[in-house]
Amino acid sequence: MKLASLKEGGRDGTLIVVDRDLKRAVRASAIVPTLQKALEDWSTFAPKLQGLAETLRDDRAPGSFELDRTALAAPLPRAYQWADGSAYVVHVELVRKARGVEMPPSFWTDPLMYQGGSDSFVGPTDEIELADEAWGIDFEGEIGVITDDVPMGISPEAARKHIKLVTILNDVSLRNVIVTELAKGFGFFHGKPATAFAPVAVTPDELGEAWDGARLDLPLISTFNGKEFGHPNAATDLTFDFGQLIAHAAKTRYLEAGTVVGSGTVANRDSAVGCSCIAERRVRETIDTGKPVTPFMKFGDHIRIEMFDKAGQSIFGAIDQKVVKYDPPG
Repeated sequence: MKLASLKEGGRDGTLIVVDRDLKRAVRASAIVPTLQKALEDWSTFAPKLQGLAETLRDDRAPGSFELDRTALAAPLPRAYQWADGSAYVVHVELVRKARGVEMPPSFWTDPLMYQGGSDSFVGPTDEIELADEAWGIDFEGEIGVITDDVPMGISPEAARKHIKLVTILNDVSLRNVIVTELAKGFGFFHGKPATAFAPVAVTPDELGEAWDGARLDLPLISTFNGKEFGHPNAATDLTFDFGQLIAHAAKTRYLEAGTVVGSGTVANRDSAVGCSCIAERRVRETIDTGKPVTPFMKFGDHIRIEMFDKAGQSIFGAIDQKVVKYDPPG
């Protein structure tokens, strides 16, 4: 089952069910108005939504319509919690190596995670609006999961059962802002603007053998200004799977239904597969040649992030964004 939200009906959008080809959809309003409401009582609503998906598949869904991706918000337009991990420790290791800083051994056993802004996610074709190119604008291709209610202190094995939806996302980062924020010793804030999501989030069964319950064994493809930037496999060199990340997030707190947990930038040790963010490419350039060459994003630059199944079908649809200048109100 593939779910999305239209930019209508208020800040939480209108829930729709989308067909597997990402071509047609139908409003789920008669079942449940929003994805957030569905997640809060998933055992009740999921079977009904699945039934609607089957009627859509069989071309029997009344009121079905052609999917317009520009009309889509993020599948979950806002969430009670957004916890982003750094599950690919090879990425962290590379960054610290370029800076000449040794990585603590604990990074391999205790996940890094920050709590991001979840009050306003953006849709798959929404522009990346920022006021200053000097902030060091970067994209970050990630895998994300959405949970139902998760108990505090849960084990990684039990946490897997709380993964209800899987998607991909662009966790935009302002690299030059992050440097100054980290120097204060108190974490990110300004360096992490709104995160963009793929057109749809899918139930794990849609992923077939590529999903083992906690990791997704497919390449994530980033295309920057029309040229492939990277295609690292999301299961390769993954230090912490989603069961471990969710358990880490729930160590001292309950996670409410609709919590989004991110993998961090998908990264592989093999440089031949490219990168899912500019910062990692710059790090590899620094290690290889002594200095970074690839610039951060400029106004007018375009990023596309997508994942395909073994048959070549887009699973989540594409995140397709352009960077534009934002002019604050006078």
